[in-house]
Amino acid sequence: MPVKVRNIVKMLTICSLWQDSKHGYELMNEIEEKTGKRPSASQIYPFLDQMVEKGLLEVEKTGDRGKKVYSLTEDGQEFVERKMDMFSDIFTATLENNLKVCAHCGCKVYEGGIKEEIDGEELKFCCKHCAESYKSQS
Repeated sequence: MPVKVRNIVKMLTICSLWQDSKHGYELMNEIEEKTGKRPSASQIYPFLDQMVEKGLLEVEKTGDRGKKVYSLTEDGQEFVERKMDMFSDIFTATLENNLKVCAHCGCKVYEGGIKEEIDGEELKFCCKHCAESYKSQS
């Protein structure tokens, strides 16, 4: 049975491990920091065990208490990269609808930024410097 990544906890778990080796508690803290909700041990450890069984993770016991640190294997790295490629189109399509382009420099703004009404038209800028620069050139 292949490893399935069907929820945000699993996706964030593999993305976190792609960045660096971690133990389960670190993964739970990081996911809580990113989502505002703490995943349970029953969401994390069975998934990690499944990835170990499939050869996607390796485990090293460290410290006096033998804390398990999980690291992606070479196959695990490839697995995560395939998942990221697959999900990147979804993320891009979702975010593109919410992006605004700065009227001055052309950078894409997801949230924040500055709205200015100039010559009866509402324009979006990434920062106050772009807004001021645009107004001074008009």
